[in-house]
Amino acid sequence: MSNPGAHNSNVIESFDQMVDILATGARPQAEWRIGTEHEKFGFVKPDAVDPGRRAWSSPPYAPRGIEALLRDLAAQAGGTQWEDIIDRGALIGLKGRADARGSSISLEPGGQFELSGAPLATLHETKAEMAQHFAAIRPACTELGLGFAPLGFHPTATRADIPWMPKSRYAIMRNYMPKVGRMGLDMMLRTCTVQVNLDFGSEADMARKMRVALALQPVATALFASSPFYEGRPNGFLSNRAHVWTDTDNARAGMPSCFMEDGFSFARYVDWLLDVPMYFIMHNGEMVDVAGCSFRSWLNGADLPGLPGVRPTIGDFEDHLTTAFPDVRLKQFLEMRGADAGSPAMMLAQSALWTGLLYDDATLHAAEKLVLEHGWDDYLAIRGRVPRTGLDTPWGKETLRALAARMVGLATDGLRARARHDAQGHDETRYLDPLHEIAAGGPTQAESWLAAYHGRWQGDVTRIFAEAAV
Repeated sequence: MSNPGAHNSNVIESFDQMVDILATGARPQAEWRIGTEHEKFGFVKPDAVDPGRRAWSSPPYAPRGIEALLRDLAAQAGGTQWEDIIDRGALIGLKGRADARGSSISLEPGGQFELSGAPLATLHETKAEMAQHFAAIRPACTELGLGFAPLGFHPTATRADIPWMPKSRYAIMRNYMPKVGRMGLDMMLRTCTVQVNLDFGSEADMARKMRVALALQPVATALFASSPFYEGRPNGFLSNRAHVWTDTDNARAGMPSCFMEDGFSFARYVDWLLDVPMYFIMHNGEMVDVAGCSFRSWLNGADLPGLPGVRPTIGDFEDHLTTAFPDVRLKQFLEMRGADAGSPAMMLAQSALWTGLLYDDATLHAAEKLVLEHGWDDYLAIRGRVPRTGLDTPWGKETLRALAARMVGLATDGLRARARHDAQGHDETRYLDPLHEIAAGGPTQAESWLAAYHGRWQGDVTRIFAEAAV
């Protein structure tokens, strides 16, 4: 989740000001970039167990935990790469500068470690950025006796096993989540995702990309499923992370049907967002709990509890943008949010899939035609099914695997048309190789993990940490 940023204190005077925040994201195709965000679970290595720490457990914030890792990263390169992000005296993230400019490191509620990558021109650069990040954290991990594994849902830990990070917004969400869904705390503590952020050229281009990306997000969930375990055992799901999102806080999550309507626009998104319940506002430099309050009512003149006369600012709306969690989120770019975290190759493949589908006009047109072969209710229905049945979910007379194969084929066409080559002359299509194998009938990550559990692991789920470690 987002780190806190600069707060624009200008009072909102009109609806159009909020629309303009989104509209300013439009940019020429030559300036379109790829931003990849990926999360991973920390674990204590069995050969580095200290008193009070047990093998494979989640690392604490401190001592010898997440804070120490952040401080090590901040000190690398003579302290020139990262700027501390402080929340009430606690180091809770890093903002990139110099060579790391445009990227950031943040903490999820249970200490999941996230790199929000810089906006990059090619997937080759994305691959290099990912490798550089993993290389940067390894020395400190060795010193601290920690490892990291990107998986969609924590395979062994209970909620009580995972320490909470000292980030103000998480305390607010921790109190509010159980009021609006059964699994919100699981989402916060026990899930990891990978997402790609992509640009749009205009309002109409945004709407086209939203329609394609939102409809096909459940197929991506099935392709990238990597969370078949719950507290040490299989629990019947291939993506337990996606199952969690079906009952987290449905007022702010899922696949809102208005996103698919003709004439969907920046204004329509703002109109939807105003009815998403609030979490917090920043007031006099402090985060204030207003969870459940209506931004729309506040905008229309109602007072927030305990804050008479305080009016909503541009910064308040920008913060509110970060508290909506639809499967595709609109900010000044589009965020694809439907995939489990997985192996580096699969996380890179997720960025490749959506870049290929959305960044070439002919491919985007073909993807629109593909989506229109079915009604919106069909896509809504599979969202609830794919966490359990994955690519075997029925789709017309076939299964989702056939639809996934068509998606991957189109993405290949799109990346080939981009013609972005690395120093060896390879284009970006090579990053789709793992998806071609799965679409052709190979196992997903979740299915591979289950086969290992029933085979060589002999029922010991902790084996996953070493095998998934980056």
